[in-house]
Amino acid sequence: MTPDDDVRRSQAWFGAAGRSGMIYRSWMRNQGFGPDAFDGRPVIGIASTWSELAPCNAHLNRVAESVKRGVWQTGGFPLEFPVMATGETLMRPTAMFYRNLLAMQAEELIRANPLDGVVLLSGCDKTTPGLLMGAASVDLPAIMVTGGPMLNGKFRGQDVGSGTHVWKFEEDLKAGRMTQDEVFEAEGCMARSNGHCMTMGTASTMACVAEALGMQLPGSATWPAVDMRRFEVAQEAGRRIVGMVEEDLRPSAVMTRAAFGNSIRANAAIGGSTNAIIHLMAIAGRLGVELSLDDFDELARQVSTVVDLMPSGRFLMEDFCYAGGGCRSCCATWPTPVCSTATR
Repeated sequence: MTPDDDVRRSQAWFGAAGRSGMIYRSWMRNQGFGPDAFDGRPVIGIASTWSELAPCNAHLNRVAESVKRGVWQTGGFPLEFPVMATGETLMRPTAMFYRNLLAMQAEELIRANPLDGVVLLSGCDKTTPGLLMGAASVDLPAIMVTGGPMLNGKFRGQDVGSGTHVWKFEEDLKAGRMTQDEVFEAEGCMARSNGHCMTMGTASTMACVAEALGMQLPGSATWPAVDMRRFEVAQEAGRRIVGMVEEDLRPSAVMTRAAFGNSIRANAAIGGSTNAIIHLMAIAGRLGVELSLDDFDELARQVSTVVDLMPSGRFLMEDFCYAGGGCRSCCATWPTPVCSTATR
């Protein structure tokens, strides 16, 4: 679809005359959608990596409901669909083996269905880059909502980080400083809410990087998964995607070479994971944007690391959020889109 088109992409299905259109509409109506849902309004797909086998993403079904509210409020027609949940916490030997499979699955599902735009729901490490890769290849209007980090871990009066203190606790168990029962207690204290790792691991890194790329609304990266503002952001993303369809605002117009430069600098400033290099180069490759290791070296050298988060620092994502982490610290007019990166 272009701004000059009178007919949306989805109307090739739902607006078709004769038997073809009747079949598409009829089968959708068995879910209780009335005929006004097919009146030409934007059809918005919600690609969700929800799964109970991906604990980081196990709350995304609730996030999807907030997105749907925003889409309905703005005159769109939301349709949620599942994509592969590559959960690093359970998959062996590594979810990295399946990132490209997720990207291909997301791409083909978006391409094959009557969608005018898509909201990408991710969280765990590989789900964010995988969905961005798929959306980049299709190049329909797209916006991302990551699921947010867990609340800070708390054990015996101290903050503990998921994916970091597990190493310490293991050594304490071996050394006899902790009993097995105490380790069981500590496990629940490390992961005490929905959400992805609250350390600056790959999940938190890629959420911040997606925001710096312009694919998330400002602030979407840092609100904890169980903070109600996470769901407010999701609702706003549902509203924004309808506007993006009207504007024909596509990933190729958002994730420009300049936007990748912003994300590299942001990653340096937050002390993000080195995995961002692998993922950013893969996303850029889908868009045909030239990005090399030299770019990371040149741009990162210009930036000081200013975020003191585990595993290399002292604090956790909840602290980063409440200190003004993400674009909220420099964009006081959020959620009004003011940045040149277009989802904002």
